[in-house]
Amino acid sequence: MSLKVFNTMTRKKEDFVPRDAGKVGMYICGPTVYNFIHVGNARTYLSFDIIYRYLRYKGYDVTYVRNLTDVDDKIINKAREEGVSPGELAERFIEGYWEDVKSMGLAEPTLEPKATEHIGEMIAIIERLIEKGHAYAVDGDVYFEIASAAEYGKLSHRSLDDMRAGERVEIDPRKRHPMDFALWKAAKPGEPAWDSPWGQGRPGWHIECTAMSVKYLGVNFDIHGGGRDLIFPHHENEVAQTESYTGQPFAKYWLHGGMVNIGDEKMAKSVGNIVLVRELLQGTNANVLRLLALGTHYRSPIDFSPDKLVEAEAAYERFLNARRRIRQALEAPSVTVLGEKRALMDGLSAGLKGAREKFIESMDDDFNSAAAIAALFDFVKEVNTFIEAYGEMTLDARELLEKADALLVALSGAVGLDLGLPEAGDLADKLPDDLYRLASEVFVSAVDGASKAELLDKILERRVDARNGKDWALADKIRDGLAAAGIEIEDTPLGFRWKLKA
Repeated sequence: MSLKVFNTMTRKKEDFVPRDAGKVGMYICGPTVYNFIHVGNARTYLSFDIIYRYLRYKGYDVTYVRNLTDVDDKIINKAREEGVSPGELAERFIEGYWEDVKSMGLAEPTLEPKATEHIGEMIAIIERLIEKGHAYAVDGDVYFEIASAAEYGKLSHRSLDDMRAGERVEIDPRKRHPMDFALWKAAKPGEPAWDSPWGQGRPGWHIECTAMSVKYLGVNFDIHGGGRDLIFPHHENEVAQTESYTGQPFAKYWLHGGMVNIGDEKMAKSVGNIVLVRELLQGTNANVLRLLALGTHYRSPIDFSPDKLVEAEAAYERFLNARRRIRQALEAPSVTVLGEKRALMDGLSAGLKGAREKFIESMDDDFNSAAAIAALFDFVKEVNTFIEAYGEMTLDARELLEKADALLVALSGAVGLDLGLPEAGDLADKLPDDLYRLASEVFVSAVDGASKAELLDKILERRVDARNGKDWALADKIRDGLAAAGIEIEDTPLGFRWKLKA
């Protein structure tokens, strides 16, 4: 099966055929840097990080451009509120953004251009649009004339009447049409401004992405993406101005990710229901956030809640536990080959092949990470069943388990999920011996031979199960027992965090 992607422009899945064989140019709209990013923003960046990583896993040479919008009305307004310059505010939140995406484990894009470093390119494009009759200047402002773009609305599949009905458009008598949008804005006191043929001013939002994408990826590059909320007006306007400027099709495939909802509302700063990434990651492993994204197709919405986060934490722990069980089995002494267990060997060998095929088949189907992760979970069950049924490991069984472990690491890594285990002793040296006593009090299963790190994982998992089952007495007993052993548990609306007492 060849890679297929859903193209917003055509509203159907299409075979992915890059402009240049073996190479992919991808442009994703990055943040407007006037605040720290929230989980809704993070979902978009995670989705395209997963896509970027998988394309590289497939062998493509990917040029990934993710811009920074560092001049915008929102930045200017926030700077005014704080009594600082827009440039100072933007730089502060760029630094914060870089800290957050690093904490999230995002791969660095090939290029991360700033809008303010491309003013010259924007002015040149605007001049050309005026020359070609697609834009007009009035009182220092420059507007794109949508009537000049015959196919305006083709990305969002909306008519002008629909657009006007769905948007609050201020009537400006200087505009030829109410939906004409700003390419250049005349300078106002206290706002950043640059020299231009129309006087001092600054660029509009939409022209920034045209300038940066065309500069670094050329005309008709492969993938343009962002959140679904950018389809209109931002991406629609990008299409109109870019194709009017170049006379050629803009991006070949348009990919748009679903929103993150809390209850019945989209997570958004304007709504006031945001959860900042930096706050979430204080008590949540970044891989849990990634697994939350992986567990839903990138085009579908995610309902964010503490329960969903707990589910993702438990799912991540199942992956890690599988690798721990494999490690334990590989560390045990080997015995001679037992022929009567050949059926188990054949079963796991088939499982290896099937898991890889199902994972790739799913990701090749418009990056269906939910189905791909489900395939890995099915494989984890097969591995666990094999270890339980096989008993003492033979040499050939050990070799097969090593392949299973390598497959889990490789396929999870293809979508950025880190299943790395700490080296033995890293954590165990710091954990208290009282964990063995506590474990025996709260589990039914045997604890003999388990390391302290493994016991702590099991105890914490047991507490999550107790809380999910509303067994508050057991949950409190585990929390108090851990506290007595020198481990503090803090419950938050988004899960829990633990730390060793100083």
